[in-house]
Formats: sequence, C-alpha cells, structure tokens
Amino acid sequence: MKKIFQLIFLAAALFSTMLAHGQEKDISTKITAGKWITRHDGYVPVATYNPKETKPGEEPKTVERYKTLGFSSNNTFMLDSAKQRYTGHYQIVDNKIILDFNPVVISHLRKNMDPNTSSSDYQTEKETVKLSQRTLSLSEDGKLKGDGYVYKNYSGAVSGLLNFYEFSGFANISWKHMIMMLVGFFFIFLAIRYEFEPLLLIPIGFGILIGNIPMFQAVDFNLKLGIYEPGSVMNILYQGVVQGWYPPLIFLGIGAMTDFSSLISNPKLMLLGAAAQIGIFLTFLGALWLGFAPPEAGAIGIIGGADGPTAIFISSKLANGMNMMANGEVVKNLIGPIAIAAYSYMALVPVIQPPVIKLLTSKKERRIKMKPPRAVSKIEKILFPIVGLILTAYIAPSALPLLGMLFFGNLLKESGVTKRLANTASNALIDTITILLGITVGASTQADVFLTPSSIKIFGLGAASFVIATAGGVAGAKLMNLFMKKENKINPMIGASGVSAVPDSARVVQHMGLKEDPTNHLLMHAMAPNVAGVIGSAVAAGILLSFLM
Repeated sequence: MKKIFQLIFLAAALFSTMLAHGQEKDISTKITAGKWITRHDGYVPVATYNPKETKPGEEPKTVERYKTLGFSSNNTFMLDSAKQRYTGHYQIVDNKIILDFNPVVISHLRKNMDPNTSSSDYQTEKETVKLSQRTLSLSEDGKLKGDGYVYKNYSGAVSGLLNFYEFSGFANISWKHMIMMLVGFFFIFLAIRYEFEPLLLIPIGFGILIGNIPMFQAVDFNLKLGIYEPGSVMNILYQGVVQGWYPPLIFLGIGAMTDFSSLISNPKLMLLGAAAQIGIFLTFLGALWLGFAPPEAGAIGIIGGADGPTAIFISSKLANGMNMMANGEVVKNLIGPIAIAAYSYMALVPVIQPPVIKLLTSKKERRIKMKPPRAVSKIEKILFPIVGLILTAYIAPSALPLLGMLFFGNLLKESGVTKRLANTASNALIDTITILLGITVGASTQADVFLTPSSIKIFGLGAASFVIATAGGVAGAKLMNLFMKKENKINPMIGASGVSAVPDSARVVQHMGLKEDPTNHLLMHAMAPNVAGVIGSAVAAGILLSFLM
C-alpha cells in the first residue's frame, strides 16, 4: 500500500510539473507574439533636460509617448521607452513574468554652456543605468500588467504603424505650433500682398513654417532635424546667427550699396541719426524695469534702432543662452524673439511711422523745403569710410565687426577700382546671406522656445521703442530748427528717418512730403539721417557691449 501512495504522489507531482511547464510554454507563446505597447504621459520633450538642474516650479511640460516591450523565444526582451532601449532576460515563474535588466550605458545630452567655445555640440555625460527587477502578469483579458502600466498586444505591422505615427507631425502638434504657423502665413501674406520688405519677410515667414513643423522630441534623443539639434543642417546654418557671422556680412553689402553723399554734404544731419537712437536707451531702461537682466535688456534695446543685423549681432553676444552672469545665472536665449521683433517693425515702417510723424508735426512744418544738397567730390567719398571707421571704432571698438565691414563695403564702392568686389558684396553676397539669415531666424521661432512671456514683453518693448525712436528723430529736427535761420530750416519729417531702416524710412518721408506738396522732394535729405542711423545704431550697440559684456 505504501508503494501505491508513493506512485500516486509521484504521478501527481509529475502531472503538476507538466501542467506548470505547459502553462509557462503557453504564456511564453503568447508574450512572444507581436509587441506589447502602452502610451502614457510623463516624458519630457527636451533633449537636454536635466532634473538635477531644474528649479522647483520650472519643470517642463511633459507629453505622451509610446513604451514598447518585445519578448523573444530565447528568454530575452527589449524595452523601448522614448527610443531609449533597455535589454535583459526574463523567466516565467508561477505564471509571473520576471524581468531582469542588463546594465545600459546612457549618453545624457547636456547643453553646451561654455561661451568660449565655437562648438554648439552637446556636452555628453555617460551614465550606467540598471533598472530594478520587474514582475508582470498576463491578465485574463490578454493584457500585461504589473509595473504600473497596462500593455496591449499588437502585431508587428501595427506596431510599425504606431511607431510611424509617433514620429509624424500629427502626433506632436500643439496649439503653439498652430499659432506660430499662422504668424508665418501672416508674414508671407504681408510680403506678397503689400510688399512689406519681401526680401526679409518671405524667408523669415517660410522659416517660421520650417521651425514649427512638429517633430518627435525626447530626453537624450537627437533626430538631427530641428534648428536646436546639433548636427542638423538648420543648426549648422543657424551658427551664423548664434556666433554673429551673418550681421557683419550684411553690413558689408549695405556699405557697398550705400551712397553717403547726402550725409557728407550736410554733416549736421548726422545729429538726427543720433537723436533717433534714444529709442535704444529708453527701451533698455524699459526692459530692466520689466525684469530682464542687464545683458538681456541691452540686446532688447537695440530693437529701437530698427536695425535687424545689429539686433542679431548684439543678442548673439549678450542674450545667447550661454553666457554666465555675475550671480551665477545663465542669460536667456532671446535671439529669435529679438530678431523677429526687429525685422517685423522694420517691415512695418510704412504703417508705424506716418501717424507718429503727423502727431508731432504741423502741416506748415511738413511743407518746409530744404536747400538742395551740394555736390560731393570723389575724394570726399573715398575719405569718408576711412575717417568714419577711425572715429566711430575708437569710440566703440566693440562694434568693429559691424562698422569695419560697413565702411569697407563703402570703400569698395567709392574707390572706383574694385567694382567687381563691390558688385559681389552688394548683390550675390548680401542676397545669399539674407536668405540664410531670414530662413534660420524664422526657424528659430520653434513654438516651445519662442512662445513665452518674455517674447510678448519683447514685442511690446519693440513697438514702443520704434515709436520713441521715430519721435526722438522728429523732436531732434524741431530742436535744431530753433537754432537755424529761416532759409536753413530742416523739415522735421526727415528726423524720423534717423532709424536705420534703410531706405524704407527715407521713402516714407519722401512719400509724406510729396503728399503735402508735390514739388517737395525729401528723399536725398532723408537719406542723410537714415544712413547716419545705421552708423548710430552700430555705435550704440558697441557702447552697450562695452558696458554689459
């Protein structure tokens, strides 16, 4: 009888073992078929996000991402979480799936904060990560549960489609992207319908569309597509903005295109260009009052000069998101908002300036006729860029990249012996740089970077600064008239062209002058403070750099 009980017990144990093995085999068959996928929130769409450096209350908004778990028949598995892959071995014990992870070396991408390097590559920080053991179970409804998430099973084809969807713009679009794309459409509309600075607004507007095509973003993951992702084509081109290469080349072209004769013939009109720069310094004070750090406020202030290249140049030095301030904080990256604000208001010169001019001048003042400018000799034209460089650069050496290229381009034009170089600088070169500058500045308006309270403040300050600069130029002309003889009176409207929006501001004055008196041609007179404004804004930028660097 004892042997019979032993045989029964042995048979039961063998049967239970076979049954358990069969269940394990059944579970193994089920989990190795297809992919197990869940979608949940909690992923930060910032490649350089570092929780250790994030201040309380400044945590970035998280988004939903797919998490995929795949099992192989050789008892290995792979967990794909926001494209970070973890591997390991699994075993099935008592209907439980136990996951043991292998150590994984993760390369954390950190923003390069060193202002002394020209490299924009990430600073990588490697870390060996070993996830803790996890236990999953296959529920009766065919789902995997156990690590805080519920995974559903999908075939390989469906899994591939879900992966494709996650990389598409439809999965990543937000209301901010839609707003910025509407802004891009608006810029293009203004350029084509009303011809407001089309050479600038079309590249910038299209760049805004490029920069706001929504794409997959995750911590420590670089697709090399976006403008803020090192290695991408747009990022490489954007270095001309960040490192300040484009503005001096733009100034070279401006110098080769500009005739300084009107300024040389009537040097006192340079004072109007200086008077209009009051917009820069009042905007600087306004930015400080709104809570911007001094370097950031200095970069914002240049918007008042209505000079896009200068605004980009100084913001690349002062508000580049890399420089460290005395209190240990890093300055904000405001290049995109400042550049867009500067170029937007430059394009809106015909809209903004006329009401300000009319408000500050009487009909009688707007009808003042000025003496024709005297003829300027060739030797004066040749000496002007040389003397101008020495005088202005000694005042503000920090502005030498801009002033040097401006006067160099003008010397190429006026010397008469470098026509080929002058033609290249004033045509092919400046056109090429304008395209690159416009498209990259536009693309820098990526919604999550651009749509911030700081950007709104910058646009408000920009509008105010443009009005103040226009008013300052007009007021300066009226002040000069107090000391002028009647026959030497200045038409106060030309003071408005002291902003450096060349030649649009001078054209506005010409148009308003003809409207008041069809025989009153003010273009040549207005060009004097207009080109003086270019020089003045560059000098002002150099002065701010000297104080704030």
